[in-house]
Amino acid sequence: MKPYFWKRVLIISCLSGILGATTAQTVYKIPEKAERILFLGNSITYGAHYVNYVIAYLHLNYPDRDFEFINVGLPSETVSGLSEAGHADGKFPRPDLHERLDRILVEVKPDFVFSCYGMNDGIYLPFEDGRFLSYRKGQEMLHKKVTATGAGLVHLTPPIYDENKGAAYANVLDIYSSWLLSQRYTQDWQVIDLHWPMRKFLEEKREESQDYFLAADGIHPNETGHWLMARELLLGIGEHHVYGVNSHNDYFSKQTNGTEILDLVEEYQAVTKDAWLTHIGHKRPGMKSGIPLEKANEASTQVLKKLKSLKQ
Repeated sequence: MKPYFWKRVLIISCLSGILGATTAQTVYKIPEKAERILFLGNSITYGAHYVNYVIAYLHLNYPDRDFEFINVGLPSETVSGLSEAGHADGKFPRPDLHERLDRILVEVKPDFVFSCYGMNDGIYLPFEDGRFLSYRKGQEMLHKKVTATGAGLVHLTPPIYDENKGAAYANVLDIYSSWLLSQRYTQDWQVIDLHWPMRKFLEEKREESQDYFLAADGIHPNETGHWLMARELLLGIGEHHVYGVNSHNDYFSKQTNGTEILDLVEEYQAVTKDAWLTHIGHKRPGMKSGIPLEKANEASTQVLKKLKSLKQ
């Protein structure tokens, strides 16, 4: 790549941070006819806190819509297909989304997809052209395959890597996020920015205390970090009720049956996500197999009945 390209990327990074703090994101509404919503991602998506916050919010605010949410986030996964030497102490390479993406789309048949990749894709090394190219190609392939099914797709920029754990890799995610944001304008992709608002929030908190963090290990967000992810996603689909709300407790505790609905959403995730992962198949050792999908669907139906009664 020519040197001026990276200058432009870094300028975009700086502008993204500034604009993210001062302007509303482009809004991407979930279509009225979209019922089956799929979440793709790595361990942060599998952990599911931000996913649960989004799902509970949508159940609360759209009680008449028959949403079905499926989370197939897989720990350690990349969209780039890369893996660092000795990953997991040499036990296994990072799984590649593209090994299972076709099966996901066939089995799930989503109407709408949220995809969050990037955290693992630079494999925790300083910036390098080849790794960046693999990330871009992986995202482009993902975009092509999902949109070819007719499903809507929103890409989410990755959450931040804490620069206190390594400034070089924090910079990698700045660059990856800025490239993904640029696809809004160059390729007309739907992209919601989680990265720069999280970075701004952390920087402001660090002005008060240098010990403040959103992720103890620099990678996996705590509850506040997950709420910030959910908040920015919701703002990105036009849900302005969460503007300025800095914790999930501040939001759900003030809604009628809000905490109870969030609890049921978490129960639903516990029943379904491992069942779906096993049903689809993957190459990540050490995962729970869950119960058979048919039984998981039966159990989740009971949870949904409870949830529906609370929404009424």
